[in-house]
Amino acid sequence: METRSQWGTRAGFIMAAIGSAVGLGNIWRFPAEAYGNGGGAFFIPYLFALLTAGIPILIMEFTMGHKYRGSAPLTFRKMNKKTEFIGWWAVLVAFVISTYYSVIIAWAISYAYFSINLSWGTDTEGFLFNDYLKTVDPGQMGNLVPGVFIPLILVWIVVLFILFRGVKKGIEIANRIFIPTLAIIFLIIVIRAVTLDGALQGLQAFFEPDFTSIFSGEVWVAAYGQIFFSLSIAFAIMITYSSYLPNKSDITNNAFITGFGNSSFELLAGIGVFSVLGFMASQSGVAVDEVVSSGVGLAFVVFPAIINEFPGLNGLFGFLFFASLVLAGLTSLMSISETYIAGISDKFNISRGKAVLFGGGIAAFISLVYATQGGLFFLDTADYFINQFGVAMLGLVEIVLIAWILRQVKNLKNHADELSDIKLGWWFPVSLNVITPIVLGYMMFDLLRLNILKLFDTQTGNYEGYSDTFILFGGWSVAAVALIIGVFMAATKWRSKEAKGYSDQREAK
Repeated sequence: METRSQWGTRAGFIMAAIGSAVGLGNIWRFPAEAYGNGGGAFFIPYLFALLTAGIPILIMEFTMGHKYRGSAPLTFRKMNKKTEFIGWWAVLVAFVISTYYSVIIAWAISYAYFSINLSWGTDTEGFLFNDYLKTVDPGQMGNLVPGVFIPLILVWIVVLFILFRGVKKGIEIANRIFIPTLAIIFLIIVIRAVTLDGALQGLQAFFEPDFTSIFSGEVWVAAYGQIFFSLSIAFAIMITYSSYLPNKSDITNNAFITGFGNSSFELLAGIGVFSVLGFMASQSGVAVDEVVSSGVGLAFVVFPAIINEFPGLNGLFGFLFFASLVLAGLTSLMSISETYIAGISDKFNISRGKAVLFGGGIAAFISLVYATQGGLFFLDTADYFINQFGVAMLGLVEIVLIAWILRQVKNLKNHADELSDIKLGWWFPVSLNVITPIVLGYMMFDLLRLNILKLFDTQTGNYEGYSDTFILFGGWSVAAVALIIGVFMAATKWRSKEAKGYSDQREAK
């Protein structure tokens, strides 16, 4: 087995961790989530969620990776041999996400090119769905779309090359380039955005507090959900990344920097997004709430329409916006893919190069499904179900396992305290033992109720109005397969001497 890789510097690790956390969701999910849940008042439950769930789970996962020195499957195996499947489940969830996340980055690459000549025209919605994606009905696959397929190949070549280079020479160097570049580009966009006509109107809508909202349980659940989904926690990434830390590492401080760094970018994204939405509203003569959007629609329909209306340098700012999506996406995709590359390498005792070719090659091949004419709907359904019943459910299982069943919170706290300048007080065990499992438990109950009883306000009662058959095969099955394959992987024999030796030591004790 090769000697375990290490980060070259502390700054390299922090940039990589922030790069993983800062992704597409920061730009297109957070602003609308904050606006729809009390505006400025949303930051109260958001900050509380960051301090009682986000940072405590980051500290927990940083400590697990650092203490047990392994990928997620190896780390969970070292904690307790029977819990290895949790690590593989997390790795398989990350694998599924990588297959469609890469396609969204490919869209952004295409749109960076389109922005030069504003090729999307005036009907930006028609251009996306008809001219670019050439969509067919949900459930149909259709043909490969060349405009998606070609940049998708480019995405995988770049990411797999970086991962092939290793942790220090690949991931760390890439993040040292991508993260500062992303910060500079996004600052340029935000500075231009706040100087547009109507920007003040948009910012007022974003920050104006509705303090009655903080008495709503739904708003608090939304805040915890935003923190949970934006910090790259509970699906193997932070455990894997922290396993490459040197012996002397300030774990707690690193977690605070990562958590607040991610939240700072979300706030910056909110300012930029609502400034341009205010501009669009003023140009259209409507209220800001009539132009608020999120997700794919915000990035690939609303923003191109806004860029069309820019008073000057439309192509440049369009290119910069989509370039920022590409950079944010690449840093996240690298971290997502590293989870299964590390897991395969640890389990089967193979070189990084072979693990990259095998794991990355399979992910790249499966991603072609989302590059077809029906890919958008497969992507949308897989994304919803793997996040809700993969990432969120994993988070609940992980917390309950570590805090309530294995009772490892005190041991992890002691390990972090030995290495960190900031000592963890009573809030850390209270957060992990009480607050987080209760909130995640309620979230999961509500999600199950919503989906099983088909309570969505759609014609079919399903998510986005999809048919029962499509939801079963495109959603539930995808989430279930990640767990099933995870259990199967845990049952296969380890070829790593490190895992075998550690198990023998535990049994001897």
